[in-house]
Amino acid sequence: MKVIGLAGWSGAGKTTLLTRLIPHFNAQGVRVSVIKHAHHRFDVDVPGKDSWRHREAGAAEVLVASSNRWALMHELRGAPEPRLPELLSKLSSVDLVVVEGFKREPHRKIEVHRSANDKPLLFPDDPGIVGVATDAAVETRLPTVHLDDIQAAAALLLRAAMPIEEAVARSVAMR
Repeated sequence: MKVIGLAGWSGAGKTTLLTRLIPHFNAQGVRVSVIKHAHHRFDVDVPGKDSWRHREAGAAEVLVASSNRWALMHELRGAPEPRLPELLSKLSSVDLVVVEGFKREPHRKIEVHRSANDKPLLFPDDPGIVGVATDAAVETRLPTVHLDDIQAAAALLLRAAMPIEEAVARSVAMR
């Protein structure tokens, strides 16, 4: 398994790019999983449903399963937020894990930059950024691709992706 991150300001188009890349990867036979960091309190459950009621009652984990999917919800209940290595270890084996968020982790990242955001580029200050997907001309030695060139962006992500073991080792070393 390999891992690559997408980094960028809110509104830069990270999710939009990723939702265009996933079908491209699938068509190429590349199995992809995603880890998305949320910066706020979020819930994937529906208030009032049985699984929500089980969590509200104090269950540490609730697993919901059907013939279409299963989901495991783990309540931290005051425990520290898990770091990326712990979350990576919970995934089933795939070819590529794309991480959206976790910008303080030392895995390689592709910066997603949209000129309309009027925000500065991140790469000069983040040594983990190894490429840029943008709709603007950028002065850099890093490889760049246009946000709308899905084939080139997919190739950039695959070239830049690192083995998960290396990402985990880097993260452990920075603790």
